[in-house]
Amino acid sequence: MRTARKSWKTYALGVAAIAALLSSTACQSGGADDGKSPTASGSPSATGVPTPSGTPSTAGTAQPGGGGTTGPSQSSGGSSADPGGGDTTIAACNDNDLSIDTSGWRQDSGQHLLITATNFTDKACTLYHYPYVRFGTDIGAPVSPMESKPRAIATIGPKEKAYAGLFVFRAGQKTTTVTSFSLGYQDRAPNSNTDVAPLDIRLSDEVESLTVGPTPRVTYWNTDLRAVEDFLFRSGNS
Repeated sequence: MRTARKSWKTYALGVAAIAALLSSTACQSGGADDGKSPTASGSPSATGVPTPSGTPSTAGTAQPGGGGTTGPSQSSGGSSADPGGGDTTIAACNDNDLSIDTSGWRQDSGQHLLITATNFTDKACTLYHYPYVRFGTDIGAPVSPMESKPRAIATIGPKEKAYAGLFVFRAGQKTTTVTSFSLGYQDRAPNSNTDVAPLDIRLSDEVESLTVGPTPRVTYWNTDLRAVEDFLFRSGNS
């Protein structure tokens, strides 16, 4: 009987030890729920870095020099610019936007004329291509353009200017004298607005009259006066 009681005590102690061990293991396995272990909050957010507007970025990666992103990007909402450097939302200039002045060059003998267009409105407009110029009572085709296309179209803001130059005659040519000319403007499409009535321009007091030969030519509109002069006076254009 003494031996049997000893075996029972040994068995009871063994069961108690096993129960204690299981209890300890269960506590350890529940440790992840106590809030003390590392969580994903320490990692970068999956929603991206907030933009200045407060909206999360769409995971695009900025390129060096501001050259766009490698991932999707949100539209800026602005107007798109055309390949020629002009904004597609800016209207073509017309008679109601511009004041026109004429002037000449000293020691030029009246062979060239400068047309200066000034935007007197409170909004920008674009002078496309070259002006339609006709002299006196001429109702035929406008003066042909020179090979003088500028690097960018001539968009002018309020009080800004654009220029076009006219070659009117060469020494020895048969000429006629006029005191005015007509001026028309093109839209974005080349050779547009040919059926629009041109505006009659009186020459300035400085110029008074023009001696026009059989092959006058005009430059494209340009916001750079020096570029117009280079085209107008370089060899082969006059």
